[in-house]
Amino acid sequence: MSKLPNITTSIFSVMSQLANQHGAINLSQGFPNFPVDNRLLDCVKQLIHENVHQYTPMAGLPILLEKIAQQTQKQYGRKVNPNTEILITAGATQGIYTAINAWIQTGDEVIVLDPCYDSYEPSILMAGGKAVHVALNPDYTPNFNQIEAAISSKTKMLIINNPHNPTGKIWTEQDFEAFETILDKHPQIILLSDEVYEYISFAQPHISCNSREKLVHKTIVVSSFGKSLHITGWKMGYLIAPENLLNEIKKVHQFLVFSVNSVAQNSIAAYLDIVNLEEVKAMYQRKKEYFSSLLQSSKFQLLPCEGTYFQVVDYSAISEQNDLDFAKELITKHGVAAIPISVFYENKTDYKRLRFCFAKTDETLELAAEKLNKI
Repeated sequence: MSKLPNITTSIFSVMSQLANQHGAINLSQGFPNFPVDNRLLDCVKQLIHENVHQYTPMAGLPILLEKIAQQTQKQYGRKVNPNTEILITAGATQGIYTAINAWIQTGDEVIVLDPCYDSYEPSILMAGGKAVHVALNPDYTPNFNQIEAAISSKTKMLIINNPHNPTGKIWTEQDFEAFETILDKHPQIILLSDEVYEYISFAQPHISCNSREKLVHKTIVVSSFGKSLHITGWKMGYLIAPENLLNEIKKVHQFLVFSVNSVAQNSIAAYLDIVNLEEVKAMYQRKKEYFSSLLQSSKFQLLPCEGTYFQVVDYSAISEQNDLDFAKELITKHGVAAIPISVFYENKTDYKRLRFCFAKTDETLELAAEKLNKI
């Protein structure tokens, strides 16, 4: 009997495969198609001939852990113990899976906010837990009344994603204050904060749970070098959490992965001495604005993109089709791949919106916009 009887192939795989079959421009899956920084490649070239090819310590390469701690203090003012409060993971998704399976037991409830990233619920189900879905407002702001109403005596964890995939929404100071008021009443709840797009925040500086005094003692923060350094195929992420939370996660991690790619860890540790992560935001800000300008004459309505490298559009002026069918037709008839937003909702809520990834070369964005402007 299947442990995941209702889980099918990820929408990202489905749409990318369809794009490949039809030779469509792929703006669906969230990966850049432009070259990696030559300075990072130089780090790899220098290290590849050195003795960096064996296991690292289970929690991560010590020098990389130290540099993450330094960056966290610089960026958020949080002093983290690199020896006990950081864990290098094989991508953020593995970190999320491991954290959930370390802390969720049979019958526990985990609140997720729809539309939510598609790896959350399967991870909860594999742990024997139950995902309790709470919809964001139509403008993708949190509905704190509904969040509080969803909390029960069985609630063990709550997952937030900020900046938010798939919508590009970010949390404000007022959002966090309202959220903290709720969590103050429920000290048993562990917060899992998915912040993989932390360095791609446009509307305001990213507010991390690393900087929230009322939350840090109960929060597992998820970060991703893949997103920050546009090296998604390296599958490099990390968790930051208090020692008591991270110790349980390490128990699972050691038998699931043990240690993460040693060449990648060494290369990133060297690169962090060179790169300015503020440059990441500036680059994607330019791409966001350029993609928006290219679509100004289209019939798509662009929703605000406050963070991430995703642009959500409303196509209701073009078609009455549901978003999944429209997204498939966009590939087969018009040659551009996108992701329908409804698939990220438990009840498949359909506002006739799609998600485009603008982490692409200018040429790719121009070719895609040329096709989209003809619809």
